[in-house]
Amino acid sequence: MPESPPGTVSEAVDPGSVALPSSASPTPAASPPAGPSKAPKVAAASLIGTTIEYYDFAVYGTASALVLGPAFFPSGNATVSTLAAFLTFAAAFLSRPLGVVLFGTIGDRLGRRRALVASLLLMGLATVGVGLLPTYETAGLLAPVLLVTLRLLQGASMGGEWGGAVLLAAEHAPPGRRALYAAIPNVGPSLGFLLSTAVILPTLNIVGREGFTEWAWRVPFLLGAVLVLVGLWVRTTVSESPVFTGSPPAASPASPASPGSAGSPASRFPLGTLVARHPRRLLLGTGAAIGGSAVYYLTIVYSLSYGPKSLGIPQNTMLTAASVGAAAGIAITLPVARLADRIGRRPLMLAGAAGCVVWSVPMYASLSTGDAFVITGAYTVGLMLLALMFSPAAAFLAELFPARLRYTGASAAFILANTLGGGFAPLVATWLNSQWSSPLVLGCYTGGLCLVSLLCVWALPETREDDFAS
Repeated sequence: MPESPPGTVSEAVDPGSVALPSSASPTPAASPPAGPSKAPKVAAASLIGTTIEYYDFAVYGTASALVLGPAFFPSGNATVSTLAAFLTFAAAFLSRPLGVVLFGTIGDRLGRRRALVASLLLMGLATVGVGLLPTYETAGLLAPVLLVTLRLLQGASMGGEWGGAVLLAAEHAPPGRRALYAAIPNVGPSLGFLLSTAVILPTLNIVGREGFTEWAWRVPFLLGAVLVLVGLWVRTTVSESPVFTGSPPAASPASPASPGSAGSPASRFPLGTLVARHPRRLLLGTGAAIGGSAVYYLTIVYSLSYGPKSLGIPQNTMLTAASVGAAAGIAITLPVARLADRIGRRPLMLAGAAGCVVWSVPMYASLSTGDAFVITGAYTVGLMLLALMFSPAAAFLAELFPARLRYTGASAAFILANTLGGGFAPLVATWLNSQWSSPLVLGCYTGGLCLVSLLCVWALPETREDDFAS
């Protein structure tokens, strides 16, 4: 059935006007999409979690670039200390698959909302814990051990956050607006980075680099507790996904539902079922998101360390360039999603991936100029191209999988892409620059991963017309 033209997020649709496909074995219909009073709360609940999660990650990434290396991994070699700090950053990505298994199982069996509340609570506790840690000077080897442990907990919570937030929004969406709703959580990563910058920059200006290194680096981590409390309040008051509540926990023997449909029994181990039944879509979905993950983490995390330490670019210049680019990406995310509801997901994702392939080298080459305006302009174009690729990706990845495996499927594809393309990107980039000492290698590395995404999106079908309740 063709989808109606997209409107605004808060627009409602008459539940009686939505006809569900008939089947030989009738199953209960899904609940109607969110009405006008529920839509803003659903949007806020899906956005606030990803914003907080990525605020926490951005704070850690920035702190890794500025101070955590010497504080927790003292060494006579600055490169070794930075590598060790970024290794703990990557450690959180290694535990993300555990989060996919844990929260994906909860989300596909017990409900999206329960999984999202649990993931947000875990992230908040781990983030505040980092802010309270003793340094190596105080606690010796115990300090980096505790830091890595908390990072593993943060990573596990991230494994369940993105997929659940996307589903909470998309499964509440009226017909014809699924990409728009699903894209709301995708504003979270850039918004989280902007919030972290809004905390870190004033703190740096007030206490100076020395004060920040000595004690003030803890402030952004501790302030995360306030955001988490607000997020928990919003999430505990929002309704469960109508697609999930419209799916019975078990199929009746008299009327068995087809495997993977909304009316089919929940798998006891969704990840195993996913790998057995949908391996091709899982692998291609992962590849479709891997290039964008590299662009985001190299721009938002790695370059904040690389620019000042290797090229002598002022720290404020790098933070400003990344912040302006992130704001530009936010500005076009929802308009791009509305367009994806009209013309499909693939055309925009292909255009964004192709743009990132072409622009990656010029974007990172701009660092060689040291000019604030040139760097800011290059980063702005790059992060807008990233939004073109990632805005439709939220709906696209969710639509690749059936309802009873969707939380696990969307999370697994995105998290694997984040781990392979983003989590190890700072480590790979640090090694590459130690060998060639040129920002051009960053562009070649990023452009290669974006080419992988381009080919994977090309190999996947369009999903705009798919029945989301089945």
